[in-house]
Amino acid sequence: MLIDHTASQGETRAALGRACEHLLSLQDAAGWWKAELETNVTMDAEDLLLREFLDIRTARETEGAARWIRSQQRADGTWAKFAGGPGDLSTTIEAYVALRLAGDSPQDPHMRIASVWVREQGGLQRARVFTHIWMALFGLWRWEDVPAVPPEVALLPPWMPLNIYDFGCWARQTIVAISLVLAHRPCRPLPFAIDELGGDEPWEPPRKKSAWGRRLARLDRALHVYERRPIRWLRRIAMRRAELWVIRRQEADGSWGGIQPPWVYSIMALHLGGMPLDHPVLERALEGIEDFIIEDERGRRLEACQSPVWDTALAVIALSDGGVPGDHPAMLSAGDWLLNEQVLTGGDWQVRRPKLAPGGWSFEFANDYYPDVDDTAEVALGLLRLEHPDRERVSAAISRGAAWLEGMQSSGGGWGAFDADNTKRIGRQLPFCDFGEVIDDPSADVTAHAVEMLAALGRATEPSAQRGLTWLLAEQEEDGSWFGRWGVNHVYGTGAVVPALTAAGMSPSDPAIQRAIKWLVAHQNDDGGWGEDCRSYDDPAWRGRGVSTASQTAWALLALHAANDRSSATTRAVRFLVETQRDDGTWDEPFHTGTGFPSDFYINYHLYRLVFPIMALARCLEAQSA
Repeated sequence: MLIDHTASQGETRAALGRACEHLLSLQDAAGWWKAELETNVTMDAEDLLLREFLDIRTARETEGAARWIRSQQRADGTWAKFAGGPGDLSTTIEAYVALRLAGDSPQDPHMRIASVWVREQGGLQRARVFTHIWMALFGLWRWEDVPAVPPEVALLPPWMPLNIYDFGCWARQTIVAISLVLAHRPCRPLPFAIDELGGDEPWEPPRKKSAWGRRLARLDRALHVYERRPIRWLRRIAMRRAELWVIRRQEADGSWGGIQPPWVYSIMALHLGGMPLDHPVLERALEGIEDFIIEDERGRRLEACQSPVWDTALAVIALSDGGVPGDHPAMLSAGDWLLNEQVLTGGDWQVRRPKLAPGGWSFEFANDYYPDVDDTAEVALGLLRLEHPDRERVSAAISRGAAWLEGMQSSGGGWGAFDADNTKRIGRQLPFCDFGEVIDDPSADVTAHAVEMLAALGRATEPSAQRGLTWLLAEQEEDGSWFGRWGVNHVYGTGAVVPALTAAGMSPSDPAIQRAIKWLVAHQNDDGGWGEDCRSYDDPAWRGRGVSTASQTAWALLALHAANDRSSATTRAVRFLVETQRDDGTWDEPFHTGTGFPSDFYINYHLYRLVFPIMALARCLEAQSA
């Protein structure tokens, strides 16, 4: 019996129409799109801990957050870093302590099973550095057993062998703020202990395997000695300069970089330095957090970040692919909003590119210090789709963005997200840096989007794009895929690179492209979709393996379409998207397919399940009709 894996053009067009209609309905009156950016319960646990530290925690906030945290507990008593993932020790510890704050008893069944699991994994002693810092704030861990980060690091100039500008912007902001917190070593005891989370073995500093790692471990021990008796005048200067550095980087919405880690540590750092909570800086900071809170019937949760510029650019591209005219009111409204979001002021990126004029776009509503290449590329691609009445304004904005993007190219030919040549890998080996990626080296996905943008501007043969192409081809994995830095993972990287290569003029029959397509086809699931588990960042056996999702299936389809694939792999994937679409035009996707830090922090972008399937279905329909 033959099984029909093909969705008719009529079925596909109907699915596309429903999806576009649903996406249009989500647009804000101001012109932007923004869907939930879901991460894991450490955000909610740390929000409660922050409020406890500042003595501003309320019963309403506590109850809502606790209800959400309980709802995310796995059957084995743990909490995971991503949907469907294994239990994570630090995430489980932080969730457990937050529930203790909420009044849950260690004897409650859900708490007892969690504490037993924590002990089996080695207990609090084996948690990450950030978890140890949170526990030390409340007297539940010794400050002496936290790696040293003296605020004097803020005094080191950019030409020093290792300084704050050698870290990615997210790590840089966090490190400066944490250095101030560690200098104060506060202790605000809780009304309970957490002895039930202690492991059998005493804590020992992690052993470093590399020679540099061992040297940095010795440096950490020396810094601990210095911390006992710092040079007083130098410490005063360092703390003041670090505080000013933090204050100057507060964004208009009260955040720091629009992301949770530097935000919460900056609040604590400034408050510990004597700034009252009713000071305008801290008032803005605390009020801004409220705009990142989502409350519904499931509870209260905090977004680690918000993605309106990214979401809006992708929505414009998707709707354009779906047939929405470039002069449609929704498109023009989105275009006007994006034009107003272009960053025309300086930022930390100027440390490495001091003569480069601004012109990029950021990810968030307010993040003028840290525009990024990825958003700039996608915004420019979106603006090119518009039939805007003020064409000169659009053209000027795109030209500024393209010039800034080209100037941010790293010396090797690739692009990082926020900085150029942020490639000093020694930072990864610091004892303090176990919380995720700390540098912003070039990645295949960001470089692909940059090349695709340059190609759309007719500049594919120019040196910048050609250097990017050369870099991409050199980065192809032996199996034919590309690593995905900001999306999970090889499906994302491959889905970004193949369209960029063909847009830049490479033939679909090129061996590099055909190797990529062969890898994709080999990893298609039996249901016609693609999925890749976040564990692929740690275990190669998970590359291209996982439950099929709408976004990852769409990424694979975008690559297949770019390569002119007309095989059953494409038709089966289209059928998967058509058959799994919900009645309201979107798709269910509980899994995290976005990446914050590989191996450590993952994101479920709630708009990915809609914008990428629209692009994929629309482009495949166009190919069928050609």
